[in-house]
Parts: sequence; structure tokens; C-alpha cells
Amino acid sequence: MELNEIVIQFIGQDHYSLTPVTGGLINTTYLLENKDQKKKYILQKINHHVFKQPEVIVNNQLMINEILRSNTYQFQIIEPVPSRTGKILIEDINGSPWRMLNFVENSVTFLTAPSLHTAFEAAKAFSYFLATINTDKLPAVKDPIPNFLNFEKRIADYKNALKNADVHLKESAKVEIEVTNQFLSLPDQWIEMEKTQQIPKRIIHADVKISNILFDQNHHPLAVIDLDTMMISTILYDFGTMIQSYTNTTHEDDGNAVNNFNPEMYKAVKEGFLFHLKEKLSPQETENLDYAAQVAIYIQELRFLTDYLNGSTYYSTKYPQHNLDRTKNQLELLKGLRAYLGSE
Repeated sequence: MELNEIVIQFIGQDHYSLTPVTGGLINTTYLLENKDQKKKYILQKINHHVFKQPEVIVNNQLMINEILRSNTYQFQIIEPVPSRTGKILIEDINGSPWRMLNFVENSVTFLTAPSLHTAFEAAKAFSYFLATINTDKLPAVKDPIPNFLNFEKRIADYKNALKNADVHLKESAKVEIEVTNQFLSLPDQWIEMEKTQQIPKRIIHADVKISNILFDQNHHPLAVIDLDTMMISTILYDFGTMIQSYTNTTHEDDGNAVNNFNPEMYKAVKEGFLFHLKEKLSPQETENLDYAAQVAIYIQELRFLTDYLNGSTYYSTKYPQHNLDRTKNQLELLKGLRAYLGSE
């Protein structure tokens, strides 16, 4: 068994158990237990179609971990565990890279925030993590997914999809296309602020969903995980996607959602996000948090609609209208947020 060969290269013996860890959207993950040493690890196959240079995410993680250690970081740090020959990445016969990471015992994760308090604690944990790594000097962190936060390209991709889409897809998404087009200028201010350097460049996590915090049994944060998307951009993106992820009262696949924005969750997340960052943020960043939340939701909606019009080739779908339902859900979320902020 080829997977067995990968395991042996890391732990040196075949007395172990492997349990799939589901929930991740990109990498293939297992809980590996070395039966002889009674030690657990995370074994992961990196999706090299998404991360075309896996060595970039490894080097980024090593740099970030070094910053955390040198700043008396209080949470646990997820460390790569080298193979028996000292390599952090091992390639299988298909050329797919594998890595092993240390495992945090007695930890739990959540796919959605179970309470306002847990949402606040998660946002506060990310706030602490971001405040710790954003020191005076930016490290040489490289972009793991080029153009991931290029909103001009996202809009151009949407317009191109709209131009070339099958007529039946366009007809079924007629209402959503109309609303999306009304908001096409929404990201303009963001794009302009970045171009004119009105907002500082910072290290961001770029995937701040609540499932990327490990909690203890009492819902106290233990660790920030999944540093694969770490990049240098604007911290507004982390706040915006936190709101996009935490404030939705339904699953993002729910195309029939009505009033799915939770204003109390918004307040809890904003308070948590500012807990450690308030003194670090520039006035321009602080003033644009509410705006950033709108843009983050809109861009996610735009990506779902773009994929739908392209025939659903990017996101995993379970039925033909899946991406359209996701689009409807995000538009309803944006509507609720804008009503709460008084933007309409």
C-alpha cells in the first residue's frame, strides 16, 4: 500500500492507525497514531493543484512559527514533523506532497459558532495571532495562491463568465445576475485603497473560519491552525471573511435562506477582532471594517456565481444548482448586513 510507504518514511514502522479527518475542502487529512510510541500526528496530502508550490506554504509556516516563538506566544504552535531523512515534504508516486504535523490532544473544533461567546473567543484568538505576527518588519512570506485576493481579476472573471455562459444558466440566474451587477462597484474603494497604499500591508491568515481554531473542552482557544493561506495583504480581508463566515445563521448551501444575518454575532466578532488589534490598526483600517465585511461577502458571492456560470468547474457541487444556491445565500447575507449598517 502506497500510503503505508509514506507513513513509514515519517515514523519508521508500520504499527499505526489512520483515521480520515473530514471537513477540510482542499487537502486530504488523516489522524495518524504511532501505536508503539502512543503518539498522534496529523498526516496530510497537500493539494498541489491549489498549492502549486507546496514548498512555499512550508517555508511560510516555518517563518511564522519562528515569529510566534520569539514573541512569547501563549497558544500552542503547530509544527511540521520531519521525515526520518529530515525532509518536511515527501512525494508519493503520483508526485503529490505529504507532510506530518504535531497533534494537539483533547482539542475540539466547530464548523459554525455554537454561541456568541465562542465566536468572540475565536475572533479574539485570531486577533491575538495577527497582533503577534505583525511586528514592525514584514517577513519574506510568499503568496501561496497567486491572485487569490486580486479583486479586479475576480470581477473580470465574472464578466467573462457572464459573456460566455450557457443561455440556460444565465436565465436561471437572472435575478442574481441583476443584483450582482448592481453591486459591481462595491469593491472599487478597496481596490483603490490598495493601489494607492492607503492601507498598510500586513501578514494575514486568509482563512479565518472558526474551524481553524482548536478549542479545549471548555471552549477556550488552544491553537490557530491551517497556516497554508498565510500571505501579505490587507488585514481587512481577515475581518471581512470572519464576518462572512460567522454571522450566517444558516449553512451557505441554503438557497432559501431569509434574514440569515445575525447582528449580535457581528458585534461579538468585531469586539473579539479588535481585542488585541485595536491599538495596532491604522485609522483607515478601523474606519473600513464595516465596509470590508460587505466586500468580503460580495466577493464570495461573485465567486460562487462565476463558477455557476462557468458550469461549476471550481467548487465541489452535489447538484446542478448548488453554486446558485450558495450565491442566493450570500446575497441574502449581504442584504442583512447592509440593512444592519444602514447602507441601503
